[in-house]
Amino acid sequence: MAADEAGAGEAPEGRGRVTITEIARQAGVSVPTVSRVVNGRSDVSPRTRARVEDLLLRHGYRKRPTVSGSGAALLDLVFNDLDSPWAVEIIRGVEEVAHAAGVGTVVSAIHGRSGDAREWMRNLRARASDGVILVTSALEPVLHEELRALGVPLVVVDPAGSPALDVPTIGAANWSGGMAATDHLLSLGHRRIGLIAGPPRLLCSRARLDGYRAALEGAGVALDETLVVPGDFHPESGFRGCNTLLDLPEPPTAVFAASDQMALGAIEALRRRGLRVPEDMSVVGFDDLPEVRWSAPPLTTVRQPLADMGKLAVRTALRLTRDERPDSPRVELGTELVVRSSTAPPALP
Repeated sequence: MAADEAGAGEAPEGRGRVTITEIARQAGVSVPTVSRVVNGRSDVSPRTRARVEDLLLRHGYRKRPTVSGSGAALLDLVFNDLDSPWAVEIIRGVEEVAHAAGVGTVVSAIHGRSGDAREWMRNLRARASDGVILVTSALEPVLHEELRALGVPLVVVDPAGSPALDVPTIGAANWSGGMAATDHLLSLGHRRIGLIAGPPRLLCSRARLDGYRAALEGAGVALDETLVVPGDFHPESGFRGCNTLLDLPEPPTAVFAASDQMALGAIEALRRRGLRVPEDMSVVGFDDLPEVRWSAPPLTTVRQPLADMGKLAVRTALRLTRDERPDSPRVELGTELVVRSSTAPPALP
């Protein structure tokens, strides 16, 4: 019998250590069956798996972590959704550092639904992850407390709201990025600049909006609220938002979309109306995803270091698994304006 099959797991502070043998006795199954559930193997019936997982949850069982220089064997990477190239860039950075450290990663999407988040937590406890990286999402307070009780370190990338003070966060300089995008359009001579904003629940969206407003104020341009339309970072909302702006009695001469995906949707809306970029309207995005270099025309955008954010998140999580404090609990990586062919001075009336 493997040592892991009969050995004791780690329990949260204040609870006794529980062995796989005891879990097996209570579940009425063999020790190897419990071990297969703990190690995430599929050769266990759903009914048996559910019974064993319930007991693992009740006892707060955590598999003893693999001994390694990193202090961790497995990290959970959790997104609200995965249907964006933005997520792929984060994953690329996470995987590069985790692979080099010999640490496995499990990628999940909770879609903002309570049931999905609870199912993810159930699976996390069963597979005994050593740390969690949460990206642009928020956990219910009760789930956050469960992580704390289990002693599982948490790192938040692009926090959706204000995380607990003891949770390290990693983000980008969204305010200065929003200001740089708007300043660029102002420098070209644009004065009616539309904004397709991101979801207001996200801190990054609000910061980009504030940067847009600050740039207008700095240039002495009055804010016209009709030029600010809602979006959700996906192309469809960029398409809708651009059409809303084009339908105004006095449309803008330029659009700042708070994500590259929305900028691409805006460009498509313009194309369908027979309008040219940048001759008829300039467009700026935010992210610098790989595909925008090949859009027609190549997109002017604000580069945020998505892969670097993922890399730093893993390094921070690994430090926490070794009971080391991060250098700073709040880190903002710099953004950079990348000027390409989608922006130009406004057309003469």
